[in-house]
Amino acid sequence: MAENSSEQHRQAAAELGAIPVAIVTVSDTRTPESDVNGKYLREQIEAAGHRLVGYAIVKDEPDQVAEMLDSLAGGEARIILFNGGTGITPRDRTYDVLSRKLEKTLPGFGELFRMLSYEQVGAAAMLSRATAGVYQNTVVVSTPGSPKAVQLAWEKLIAPELQHLAWELIR
Repeated sequence: MAENSSEQHRQAAAELGAIPVAIVTVSDTRTPESDVNGKYLREQIEAAGHRLVGYAIVKDEPDQVAEMLDSLAGGEARIILFNGGTGITPRDRTYDVLSRKLEKTLPGFGELFRMLSYEQVGAAAMLSRATAGVYQNTVVVSTPGSPKAVQLAWEKLIAPELQHLAWELIR
């Protein structure tokens, strides 16, 4: 096995213990009571032994998305999970804000997400602008706001690599 293999990185990352995670739901209509994505992610984060250190719902307004990113990045959260605002409608602006701010991008996240989404929604997967990267030494992940998309991203991409992503920031 190679000295710097992904498996060895995951093993080293496991020693980090609980990872501090923040959730941001971008929606013009959701409330804390109706935010099924926020509830789902909170449950999954805690069930995996990680810590929720921030939660917010913001309107899909560029200034609100940017302000929330700036208030969370570089703070306690090592991972910020945005959901919503990644489509192509005039109101979908999360991707535009985040893509201007990310200092390093993880193109593979969006590519893999769309590949996996294709199995669920067919060619409509191309409409997703899911993205991920690093901003102020914090991993930022942005997924569509549909509950199936959030669940897919969490189960197949985020949860399996959460500790590894956080570890890469400090190694």
